[in-house]
Amino acid sequence: MLGKFTKILLLVSLFGGLCASALANTTTAGTAVTAPSAFGASSGVPAAHAPAVRITQNDISIFSGPMEKTLPAPAPVLQVTSVVPEKPTQVRIALLLPLRSEALGQAAAAVRAGFLAAHDTEKDGALAITVAETGDATQDVLAGYDRAVLSHDIVVGPLTRSGVTAIAQRGRLGKPTIALTQTDTPGDADIALPEKMLVMGLSVEDEARQVAIWAHDDKIAEKAFSISTNAAWQRRAAKAFSIQWQRLGLASELMELGVADGNLNANSLAQLRRRILAEKPGMVFIALDAVQARQLREAIGNEMPLFGTSQLNPLAQSDWAIAERDPILDGVRLVDLPWQLQRDHAAVMIYPRPVAGAGDKRSADLERLYALGIDAYRVAREIAMKRPQIEIDGVTGKLVIEFGNGPAHFDRIESPAIYQNGAVVPLAGVQ
Repeated sequence: MLGKFTKILLLVSLFGGLCASALANTTTAGTAVTAPSAFGASSGVPAAHAPAVRITQNDISIFSGPMEKTLPAPAPVLQVTSVVPEKPTQVRIALLLPLRSEALGQAAAAVRAGFLAAHDTEKDGALAITVAETGDATQDVLAGYDRAVLSHDIVVGPLTRSGVTAIAQRGRLGKPTIALTQTDTPGDADIALPEKMLVMGLSVEDEARQVAIWAHDDKIAEKAFSISTNAAWQRRAAKAFSIQWQRLGLASELMELGVADGNLNANSLAQLRRRILAEKPGMVFIALDAVQARQLREAIGNEMPLFGTSQLNPLAQSDWAIAERDPILDGVRLVDLPWQLQRDHAAVMIYPRPVAGAGDKRSADLERLYALGIDAYRVAREIAMKRPQIEIDGVTGKLVIEFGNGPAHFDRIESPAIYQNGAVVPLAGVQ
């Protein structure tokens, strides 16, 4: 057993190599988690002028404030930091994250903080956790993965689409691997995942498909418009909704709105309004962010039912209490993580919230990645117990997993929500 002083030194060594904006501490009993100050943008900086950090899951941008420092240059070899001392009977888990990546360092730090917070909360001595740091280049990720496989029983990661794709394309894997994002596939092509690989990343495409099933089950409409701009994540979400809607035997039409100076093009919006009046779809799926959704609602009015993804919810759950309310989006429905919606959720109540730095605004996207880290730990623990059928009422949704007998299967059902009195709130009675 490590003494208190040794534990402190261990935590210092874990976090000392990262910039101030990527620091994270796990908890002990009665102590709150200190999350990266990079979990939110400085509230005094307009998003348009802040540097963007790309999240690998859904190609959306996180804006970090001006106090963010430059991440250290990639080291020539894999940096590995032991978090939990190993015992002969422990299952060794490697958390493989691009913490040395300038683009993904914040996202990786958020996942790490959630993963370690879950481990500290559960206090499961049967698992030994090692954080393995890489950059975001595919070869660096592969080298880190190969090193992790040699000395660990389970690998959690990577967090980059290219890294997950490269590992999946190798075919047979030696150790169970829990990928934290989707594969990067062109067009409609799917990569057959090898046995022992589970993909559980957050996905706007999965959210879009869930929305289609929800609207179908509620008999909202026979025909739907599916709207996006030319942003890659929006196109993917709109297409996923349209395909799922058609699989359900209903009619769907894809439409793409122009963007000018960061705003939806007025001519595109006018044309959409005319088509809605002429063709009378029963609903519109909007693969847009909250700012764009507001512009669309102002252009087409509030009579048309609108559905969307978690990207319609721009705030961390706690920030809605102090946010300025705008009723323009009232009635718009979406799905999001329980972590973002349900403070009284059984799992959400257990785990500590990341703490934003003084004067910092929480980032909803980094909160979602923190939640992903929590559920990734819980899934890894179940796989370590060699349970082939896993059901978890998680902080990212209701998870149903099959692992260990042939190809893995993963489903996540997120929570339904609605804009009400200018804020996003859980939609009671909908599963």
